[in-house]
Amino acid sequence: FSFLQEMLRYVLGLLLLLHSTDSFYVPGVAPINFHRNDPVEIKAVKLTSSRTQLPYEYYSLPFCQPSKITYKAENLGEVLRGDRIVNTPFQVSMNVEKKCEVLCNFPNKPVTLTVEQSKLIAERIREDYYVHLIADNLPVATRLEFYSNREEEEKKKEKDVQFEHGYRLGFMDGNKFYLHNHLSFILYYHREDVEESQEHTYRVVRFEVIPQSIKLEDLKADEKSMCTLPEATGSAPQEIDPTKENQLLFTYSVHWEESDIKWASRWDTYLTMSDVQIHWFSIINSVVVVFFLSGILSMIIIRTLRKDIANYNKEDDIEDTMEESGWKLVHGDVFRPPQYPMILSSLLGSGIQLFCMILIVIFVAMLGMLSPSSRGALMTTACFLFMFMGVFGGFFAGRLYRTLKGHRWKKGAFCTATLYPGVVFGICFVLNCFIWGKHSSGAVPFPTMVALLCMWFGISLPLVYLGYYFGFRKQPYDNPVRTNQIPRQIPEQRWYMNKFVGILMAGILPFGAMFIELFFIFSAIWENQFYYLFGFLFLVFIILVVSCSQISIVMVYFQLCAEDYRWWWRTFLVSGGSAFYVLIYAVFYFVNKLDIVEFIPSLLYFGYTALMVLSFWLLTGTIGFYAAYMFVRKIYAAVKID
Repeated sequence: FSFLQEMLRYVLGLLLLLHSTDSFYVPGVAPINFHRNDPVEIKAVKLTSSRTQLPYEYYSLPFCQPSKITYKAENLGEVLRGDRIVNTPFQVSMNVEKKCEVLCNFPNKPVTLTVEQSKLIAERIREDYYVHLIADNLPVATRLEFYSNREEEEKKKEKDVQFEHGYRLGFMDGNKFYLHNHLSFILYYHREDVEESQEHTYRVVRFEVIPQSIKLEDLKADEKSMCTLPEATGSAPQEIDPTKENQLLFTYSVHWEESDIKWASRWDTYLTMSDVQIHWFSIINSVVVVFFLSGILSMIIIRTLRKDIANYNKEDDIEDTMEESGWKLVHGDVFRPPQYPMILSSLLGSGIQLFCMILIVIFVAMLGMLSPSSRGALMTTACFLFMFMGVFGGFFAGRLYRTLKGHRWKKGAFCTATLYPGVVFGICFVLNCFIWGKHSSGAVPFPTMVALLCMWFGISLPLVYLGYYFGFRKQPYDNPVRTNQIPRQIPEQRWYMNKFVGILMAGILPFGAMFIELFFIFSAIWENQFYYLFGFLFLVFIILVVSCSQISIVMVYFQLCAEDYRWWWRTFLVSGGSAFYVLIYAVFYFVNKLDIVEFIPSLLYFGYTALMVLSFWLLTGTIGFYAAYMFVRKIYAAVKID
């Protein structure tokens, strides 16, 4: 157990280190210094709703438009996320207050919404849409203040503050729809230290909004586009009636406040939205449990194996060796190539590709280089890395295919390069057609799709062929025992040796180690939260690798003891058992956490979940397979066989 204690000490040290580097943050962009009166551009990103999962671009609704609409050039990750960053007519200057200003250019002439536009706005309000704006690359947030369940006396003193991404498009009261047509922007700046002779420079460190709904009659607008806001108590909200034309004014005000927050830690407000303490306890809990179980499993397996090997090697000296039992019996069949070796090696090649990609992405993100401030960087990096990791995928697949007595290496390489990516592309294409039909900005544009296909066939395919060629030419894996000519008969297996029972048993430990993290990842994907805890994720990934390997070794040991030598495919399937639990968890999350009711959002959810489960099965199956293969080669090399 000394090894286990050392491991635990190391893990806790790593967690403390991660906690101390919480505020350390490698920014994705250089800070912009503003002087007083400098324009601070406010851009719109998209409209999102966790009820429909369909993002829309800002001008899909009849908001006020600037004289010239310009879209920002976007990276691959932003396009795939559905971001369409565009300029807006808000005029904001650094450290210049604005009481109330009309947004569209004609103050005395209100905006008239047609019946169609009114209907669309009412529908988006019903679907609970949020509007996302950015100022100096900082997303807008709505402050939510509420009293926590403390003692009565303390309640009066202290409120808990949480932030919500974006602001609500509007709200419903009974069957009536109200639009937030007045935005009060509150921007916080940090004054930079400069020499006395120089002009002060400012940096934007927080961007909040208080959305309000104010009736047209209550907003008094004059010729200069100025307006006066009514008293808070006496104003009525701006109703949108979907059955007729509606008249309203879009207005905004700007308030600046000085803040002590440094530019480098300006994202902390957005990232500490959920309770981190629960996260710490759950991670430490799963680390301790998994390493404890792993230690026990390792000890049991090592002691049992030593006894087995000692007995088998002793038996060689005794005459009655005919009564062998257990895993030594199947030594002449254990390395017999399985059915469909090409498909097995192709899937394992894709698993290696995924493993390398995930490991590098999480590690780089843990160092802070793929922070939420560099939008879409994570998706872009993952896509490119998957393409380039084709070399390793091809190499491992080629070498394994040769070990399994395969001869058609070109066909094998093509299968490795197209099997898993082809399934992913097929599912994404079908889902994309549905999103296109809804005119959502989440639909991948046709040029981007062509670019992805070019990357697949222009980068990934040649690299897989290259890796496969070298892997196939390399010496195959050295198997320590010869395979018999005639296959041995397999005795009837007990009920608990069934594949499905194996999948259920093998999936529990790896899934238990990571399901808390899964909750945060699902929230990030489906509820528009930011996911940033890559230090935790790296640790969970290591736990996952350890637990998958061990469970796989235990399962293959039991199988060989039951004299069943068909372990190749079975190990791959059983090690990916935790993917089955991920699927069940995804269904549970859908029913309990999301209030998605329509067909297309549900289809999107389960389509993307199927991709996640498939990828996770490939990843864990590959880890388990290689652990089991190394284990089987080791134990058969340790016994004397005539």
